[in-house]
Amino acid sequence: MGPVLPPPRHLADPRPVVGVGTLAWFAAAVVMLIADGPPVRIWACLTGGLLGLVGFAMIHWQLSAARRGSRGAQRDLF
Repeated sequence: MGPVLPPPRHLADPRPVVGVGTLAWFAAAVVMLIADGPPVRIWACLTGGLLGLVGFAMIHWQLSAARRGSRGAQRDLF
């Protein structure tokens, strides 16, 4: 069996998945607000959206570190 090839770059990029997930959480929060849902569910949806934004920040931070050549940065992620 030969060496395992890495996935194509467009499939290894986590940004589209994080973006769709973040938008889905914020959309669910809007639906809960319109439907007068329980406050705990509204806060859960908002927290999910905010964690998605944190995920975007971490991706940006990692890419910046890799571009800078930081020793601890992971390289060739996507």
